[in-house]
Amino acid sequence: MQLKKLIQTDQAKTTILIRFLVGVVFLSEGIQKFLYPEFRGSGRFESIGIPFPEFTGYFVGGFEIVCGLLVLAGFLTRFAVIPLIIIMLTALFTTKLPILLGTGFWGFSLRELNHYGFLSMMHESRNDLAMLIGSIFLWFTGGGRWSLDYRMSQR
Repeated sequence: MQLKKLIQTDQAKTTILIRFLVGVVFLSEGIQKFLYPEFRGSGRFESIGIPFPEFTGYFVGGFEIVCGLLVLAGFLTRFAVIPLIIIMLTALFTTKLPILLGTGFWGFSLRELNHYGFLSMMHESRNDLAMLIGSIFLWFTGGGRWSLDYRMSQR
């Protein structure tokens, strides 16, 4: 019974557009954490102040790859976006909140920018917010008509 609820989805054909956007971005970002760890993975995480940056970089990258592929396929979509939502909330908290405040806090560092405050934070968080909202959308709707979730729910 729980699996049925997890794969339940709307019948909208356009949901594939959001799935494609969210899936491709997370897949790409996850792969880059492995290919360029000094810039996208452990090195970036260390500069932000995230604990255990080497482990965390690969851990997050692995989730982004696996969940990005699940979202692209529309397989267990609601389940797959939960870690992605957590990743985006963490990114906003650790990297964008310091921009809003204009100072680092709780060990998370502040990037050097020309401006700080609300508008600067909004500019810097546009990708994070798009991925967060797209992931939340998929959590509510499921994978849509052109997904493995839909095909499984029809059986």
